[in-house]
Amino acid sequence: MRLRSLLLLFVLAFGALPAFGQEIDETLVAPVPPPRPTEFGGTDQPADSGNGAGPDTVIDGPDTGPDRPDFSGITDPQPVTLSARLTDDGPFIPEGLVWRVFDTRTDETGELALVAKSEDATATLSLPPGEYIMHVAYGRAQASDTLFVEPGPNTHTIVFEVGGLRLSAMISGDVPIPSDLLRFDIYSNGPNGRVTVAENVAPDELIHLNAGIYAITSRFGSVNAVVRTELRVEPGQITEATLYQKAAQVALRLVSEDGGEAIADVEWTIKTPEGETIFADIGAFPTTVLAEGDYLALAKLGENVYNREFEVTAGSPREVEILTTVY
Repeated sequence: MRLRSLLLLFVLAFGALPAFGQEIDETLVAPVPPPRPTEFGGTDQPADSGNGAGPDTVIDGPDTGPDRPDFSGITDPQPVTLSARLTDDGPFIPEGLVWRVFDTRTDETGELALVAKSEDATATLSLPPGEYIMHVAYGRAQASDTLFVEPGPNTHTIVFEVGGLRLSAMISGDVPIPSDLLRFDIYSNGPNGRVTVAENVAPDELIHLNAGIYAITSRFGSVNAVVRTELRVEPGQITEATLYQKAAQVALRLVSEDGGEAIADVEWTIKTPEGETIFADIGAFPTTVLAEGDYLALAKLGENVYNREFEVTAGSPREVEILTTVY
């Protein structure tokens, strides 16, 4: 894929992180993976976040070795403060974080019980001494690790490997695409194959993701105008990408003369040269989006069927007229 013809990639530094100060709608937050004790095992390795992308998250906290003091006799809650940075010496993430803390013991459903939750950028909790599973989400980026609470103040800072991704697309030749006809899907590689990270992402929407490599699908319309690529999201940076579509919007008209008024109540079908039906509609002036290629349009009016072969090239919207008087 040539950089200028198919993909423009710009990487900008966050600086003071104004984009990361935007409020996060929790309905868009990545789902919490169902953690199991065997996935963590009391080690210092972060649990899989579910998207399979990005390097390990670093936790600044107590030693996680096996020879830890036994505080089981202390049941009084202890103060716990959780915060996150984008880099070791970078500023704290000011807002948009969702913290969840789980017990390491499973409940009656076989899942780890949620014992605390906070939507403050710097979470202030009270937890009895012991071992917990800590999960933090920032948009669709997330990380998990073991949390040890000891008597006295407990302060933990995550160095969160998070970046931003903003996507857009144009038709080859720099023809704009209406935003309502354009959507993106984002995928990553998980331990069990490809994982859907986000679907139906609008153009120019800023998405927060774990740093790593993602597969991107750009969909122009709902038929066959699809472009795919891979992008790397760097921690503490915004990646902006423009994908180029080789397609065009097509409007269909059945007329009795060149440039005449479109006839109503026509049953339309568009087929590929292989005979596959890729579009069907009823009306006087249906529109769709088609990738570059050759097609056959069929217009059924009553008992009569009219057809025309046509070619789509990337560019501005075009009309395809079928004349009834030709038949």
